[in-house]
Amino acid sequence: MKELFVLASCIFFLAFLIPTRARRYFAILGWTAIILFLFAEVPYYLSINNFLYPTLAVLAVPFLYITVKYLLAGDPRVEHLSRAAAVAFLIYAPFAFTPLGDWLISVVVGQTLWLVRSLGFGVDLLAWNMVIRNGFRVEIILACTGIQAIAIMLGVAFAIPTTLRQKILSFLLVVPTIYILNLIRNTAVIIAYTEQWFPFLPDIAGNGEFGYESFFWAHNVIAELLALVLLVAIAYGLFRIIPGLADLAAGLYDLYSGEVRRVFHKDR
Repeated sequence: MKELFVLASCIFFLAFLIPTRARRYFAILGWTAIILFLFAEVPYYLSINNFLYPTLAVLAVPFLYITVKYLLAGDPRVEHLSRAAAVAFLIYAPFAFTPLGDWLISVVVGQTLWLVRSLGFGVDLLAWNMVIRNGFRVEIILACTGIQAIAIMLGVAFAIPTTLRQKILSFLLVVPTIYILNLIRNTAVIIAYTEQWFPFLPDIAGNGEFGYESFFWAHNVIAELLALVLLVAIAYGLFRIIPGLADLAAGLYDLYSGEVRRVFHKDR
């Protein structure tokens, strides 16, 4: 079911790129499918004590309401935002729905193994996408390849019309940076987990699996926070390359924050 939400969202956003009178409705359906996917993922993330994505799912509800409201009004800011989502899906779809995804995973597994071993830590391949060390197993899935972050940031870069030079510079900023740092992230998580660097607060970080606390802190906390900082830094770089993106970001902030303030003002 979760995969169907992703597929539906992809189809609707790609349809949004086609200049028809119904394109705004395709965008609405695309955003709705994304939010449904986020809620479908909540049980999984709660099972691994990851509260970031469940929180995002809750916050996505008012976001969807505001987005739908302004899409129906023909606001260019949310249309540019929807364009960013559509371009992101255009990049992500081949890896999510074709054998390219497995190919990318296998490449990332091989490069991650090389990095771990280069740092002096022995690690073995248990399956084509699963490594094992000291009895602890780590599975590399598509989300571990960085393709989602790459697609999102390239979508942001192409949210508004740009020159060829801006497109090339944006690509060079986003793709190598995220891909290389994601390999470092995978390597650090595997080492921290298999070396049991963070066996802290099992009541919060544990899930009943021996040693899981180190994975929780390395993967769900430290890596997520560093990834957030990285994305903010890349976004800043994109704003420097494409000044119009900064104006779009400011406009979107005014739009959504203004709607939130309006709701709280009515409640008083």
